[in-house]
Amino acid sequence: MMLKAYLRRAGRIVPTGICAGLGALLLAGCSTSDAASDPDDGWPTHGGNYAEQRYAAGTQISAENVGGLKLAWFHDLSTSRGQEATPLIVDGVLYTTTAWSMAVAVDAATGEELWTFDPEVPGEVAIRACCDVVNRGPAFAAGKLYISTLDGRLIALDAKSGEPIWTTMTVDADKDYTVTGAPRAAAGLVYIGNGGAELGVRGYVSAYDQETGKLAWRFYTVPGDPKVKDGAASDEIIEKLARKTWSGDAYYEYGGGGTVWDSIVYDEDLDRIYIGTGNGSPWTHATRSEGKGDNLFLSSIIALDAKTGKYIWHYQEVPAENWDFTATQQIVLDTIEWEGKPRQVILHAPKNGFFYIIDRTDGTLLSAEKFANANWADRVDMKTGRPVEAEGARYEDAPFLATIGGSGAHNWHPMSWDPEKRVMYIPAQQVPFLYVKDRKFKYTPGTWNLGVDMLSTPLPETPADIAAMKEALQGSLLAWDPIAQKEVWRVPHGAPWNGGALSTAGGLVFQGLADGTFRAYDSKDGSELWKFDAQSAILGGPVSYTLNGKQYIAVLAGNGGGFPLTLPQFDGPKPALNGRILAFTLDGTAALPEKPTGLAPLNPDSANFSAEQIASGKGNFAAHCASCHGMGTLSAGIVPDLKRSAALSDADLWHEIVIGGLLQQRGMVSFKQRLSTEDAESIRAYVSSEAARRKGS
Repeated sequence: MMLKAYLRRAGRIVPTGICAGLGALLLAGCSTSDAASDPDDGWPTHGGNYAEQRYAAGTQISAENVGGLKLAWFHDLSTSRGQEATPLIVDGVLYTTTAWSMAVAVDAATGEELWTFDPEVPGEVAIRACCDVVNRGPAFAAGKLYISTLDGRLIALDAKSGEPIWTTMTVDADKDYTVTGAPRAAAGLVYIGNGGAELGVRGYVSAYDQETGKLAWRFYTVPGDPKVKDGAASDEIIEKLARKTWSGDAYYEYGGGGTVWDSIVYDEDLDRIYIGTGNGSPWTHATRSEGKGDNLFLSSIIALDAKTGKYIWHYQEVPAENWDFTATQQIVLDTIEWEGKPRQVILHAPKNGFFYIIDRTDGTLLSAEKFANANWADRVDMKTGRPVEAEGARYEDAPFLATIGGSGAHNWHPMSWDPEKRVMYIPAQQVPFLYVKDRKFKYTPGTWNLGVDMLSTPLPETPADIAAMKEALQGSLLAWDPIAQKEVWRVPHGAPWNGGALSTAGGLVFQGLADGTFRAYDSKDGSELWKFDAQSAILGGPVSYTLNGKQYIAVLAGNGGGFPLTLPQFDGPKPALNGRILAFTLDGTAALPEKPTGLAPLNPDSANFSAEQIASGKGNFAAHCASCHGMGTLSAGIVPDLKRSAALSDADLWHEIVIGGLLQQRGMVSFKQRLSTEDAESIRAYVSSEAARRKGS
């Protein structure tokens, strides 16, 4: 099967990774369990192949017949919250992770559960997670399934039984690290990064031996305390290149950021990995580095030797990062014709709205053009590789209204590269943000430390203002030609935060939407060919696989993630549903059960709270509650809508939850270290006033 895949890619460079060249392949062959195996039959790696192109060569399901696609089976998961994983399919088994870092194996032909593994992540860890208790999927190699956990563990499971083989802690458990990204397994190692920049951590990527879990190497992405030696693969380049791009001594107290929370890609051809690094901590350059220096290696792509972690090259997309513009978004590899010559390249569409083509042999920038309406920079200077920033974009002296804020023009949702059409299909979006410098900033461990004033922009109240805000929030599926540097077509969606994409040789692009539908589009022009009501938002990437001569399309459904948790939901919450795995074929006969309807009633307390209590509670809610329960109490229902909580009208129960930690194992930790009893009661007063106001409207 590997030979078929290579021959189909004739004219492109033959990988030299696990199957060391075509000659070795002809002599020995490769198991379909090999991580580099043909994704026509399975989906053995996070992106379908090592190059993470998310392209399926199967043609049984095509633009001509996709209208007849039907649900073949579904599998209910044991948890709600955001389902962001891309499943793997190896030897007829579908493996996935879920919210709370659980792992599940099912028969890929029927959906019958084979085993489940719960790493029992402590509920109190949820407060460290900026963007929900999500997990983006497992890795597979040599009969083992590798999963990461929210609290920072990397676990190797026996793929047949789900029994743990080894466990290693990848982070300092005393710091506010979390891990939500999918590990990558290649070259005998497992690679994993971490998140937590908003809470003040220092980013790095680690490599562990696949058989033993022993740490092979670690690479830090930003400098630490100069008085402390890391003993890491990054030591030399940090001192030679990175440290001089930082100023003052606050940066290592604040952590610095640069977390590798998503994209890690293995290059079979060159035996190296590429990592995308995150934003600064705090966001504001002036706060963390006295407004001086480029702050390497924030918002960068870094090439490292796969076996040793030794630095090879880097390209920094956003020098002196200041907007939460991460470079952690999906990195795609291919060989393309560029100015008459074949070039081994990286294709990248990060948060900042520019699409980059980078020569992956040496880091040379080949192209950087806007794929979105980004007003923070006018262009990228191709001589220097640096963005030409717009006047006032750094919001040092005055607020700056950015057409694209920290949610990004493209976030973590996977894009798909069609290597035949040479078109990238991007889940694009526009989420404006008003950047206002926090001039009273004080670093507080254990809380978000952004350096921007998140309370400076009031929520819209009138129907006209709400409509205007909704109109400003846009989402689309964008077909982008990176070689011609232009848009091919765009399908507008009603809202941002839509799911990942899958393109196929059958002329299709699949994408799930925030509105709870799963759709197929014609890859030529974006016309919609098929739609399915999945009953819940689809966030992650779809996959394609073939079993017994039948092509399947599978995807996870389940709403959540940072954006829907935080953003105010003016249309009201929806009933929370547990996640599901959905699989489709042309001859499917399954049907979903009826979607539940109805919500608990609004439950204001009849007590007469004072205006001072309510005003104080509004501030406390914004600072401590809105990141999960929605700005202005306008919850999506992913976690409880507090206006409908039974505890809202019961002061004692409210206190037991907020201060006593009654629901800690469900992720609602005690806030006794941050809030007084009076503070907690003020929040109850504010939420109750909002419930009463909306109940009477």
